[in-house]
Amino acid sequence: MEPYLNFEQNLKLSFNDKNLLRQAFVHRSYINEQRGTDLEHNERLEFLGDAVLELVATRFLFDRFPDTDEGRLTAYRSALVRTESISAAARAMGMNDLLMLSKGESKDEGKARDYILANTFEAFVGAVYLDQGFDEAQRIIAENLLTNIDEIIEGGSWRDAKSYVQEKAQEVYSETPSYELVSAEGPDHDKHFVMAIFFGDRKVAEGSGNSKQSAQQDAAQKAIALEGWDNE
Repeated sequence: MEPYLNFEQNLKLSFNDKNLLRQAFVHRSYINEQRGTDLEHNERLEFLGDAVLELVATRFLFDRFPDTDEGRLTAYRSALVRTESISAAARAMGMNDLLMLSKGESKDEGKARDYILANTFEAFVGAVYLDQGFDEAQRIIAENLLTNIDEIIEGGSWRDAKSYVQEKAQEVYSETPSYELVSAEGPDHDKHFVMAIFFGDRKVAEGSGNSKQSAQQDAAQKAIALEGWDNE
């Protein structure tokens, strides 16, 4: 249990039920590969933690931005709790080293790992809530995830980039942006796409991602920055 002990100490936690802590890191693939184990996977904890996370994030934003309307608050929350944000927090907390995965899943460090880490963060929140109570779960979320809100607002990543760039391109150039696939490389489970965004015939930027949609969003975000619309 030494890795778990170090993990707890870094977070200033001490679980009463160490098995509950361990369960938070057990992926379904590990259970499927280790037949006969007495361990349970973390999906029920994830279900609980997801609800706790949404409530904590919602209350944080409600209190932090008293004059901001519901639509903007929803966009802020979506940016805070998206897979990329949560998986980055999970990595920073050291969760990647504690994951219990099948041999196949252990080899994948791409998009699938980010998804697993985000789910594990939520499972861990659920475990903290059960073992330590709501206040401790709230503290863990606040200290490891909610601190990103200033960066999210300053960087404009809370906006839906595709919608915003369409609005601005129509306003400034009377053009509706279009996207074209530049390349798609890698195995099916971890493909890498590059998409270009055009205003009319003018190629404005290229973006990359693990899906066409995410590559389009990246291209749109880069177009926003290149056009100087990110500070508006």
